[in-house]
Amino acid sequence: MAHHHDHHSHEHSHAGHSHAPDNFGFAFAVGIALNTAFVAAELVFGYAANSLALISDAVHNFSDVIALVLAWAAGWLARRRPTERHTYGYRRASILAALANAGLLLIAVGAIAVEAIDRIRQPAEVAGWTVVWVAALGIAINGTTALLFMRGREGDLNIRGAYLHMAADAGVSAGVVVAALAIMLTGWLWVDPAISLVIAAVVLASSWGLARDSVNLALDGVPRGIELAEVRDYFGQLDGVTEVHDLHVWAMSTNETALTAHLVRPGGSDDSFLHDVCAELSHRFNIDHATLQIEAGTDACKLAPAEVV
Repeated sequence: MAHHHDHHSHEHSHAGHSHAPDNFGFAFAVGIALNTAFVAAELVFGYAANSLALISDAVHNFSDVIALVLAWAAGWLARRRPTERHTYGYRRASILAALANAGLLLIAVGAIAVEAIDRIRQPAEVAGWTVVWVAALGIAINGTTALLFMRGREGDLNIRGAYLHMAADAGVSAGVVVAALAIMLTGWLWVDPAISLVIAAVVLASSWGLARDSVNLALDGVPRGIELAEVRDYFGQLDGVTEVHDLHVWAMSTNETALTAHLVRPGGSDDSFLHDVCAELSHRFNIDHATLQIEAGTDACKLAPAEVV
């Protein structure tokens, strides 16, 4: 039984790829600095203005600062070279960071919701104009930070998470402005905790996809955007291939996908066949790290049964 492996062929076609560039260090540094300063401002003025909406937004923004730090550190680790003990390098750190960020967001949502319900029971006065100006500053800061990550949002789960967090924060800050103006116009103190509950709902909605995708990648699930049946059909249509088994597709990191498969090809194979197949996997499915085992089919492979992993 012949074994052929192909990794990172130099002949791969990269057309249609959307890999996030590695140079997001500046975006992370700016985003972390701006949001750390804004969190401090929100906490100070939130307590001074007695605004739960402002304080809850500060809690959420602080979780985003931690998320940015984790994503930045994971990106740095992912670029480190493989070692004798970590043969894939530290690429998986980006998946762990995305998973941790999703957990932080869920904790923040719970904390905001608990405080909002408590404030509904015991309404309190809010210094409206202070809230308006601080939240308006938040719109500018979060909107600017979101723009820094916009171009990489399709190629990396961590970058997409950073973009979604900042874009949602800009919307949440706009909601806080609306709440403060509504209280000043109507005197309805319940609007402040009500907006806090809306903030919690918005954060939950915006982070649910991140949580789902990060858990899926952590469990070695097929990455979003790749249909395993389509990959199997592609292999089945290759010239000379009579059977496909032991097919696995998983994420090495938040923007790199790997594949292994056994192809039964009685006529054998050569480097040209392998290079062409790997180039097409890259072009069609964004799979750049493929390992293919070619079998003549004369002996039954112990991994051929569908129930065997």
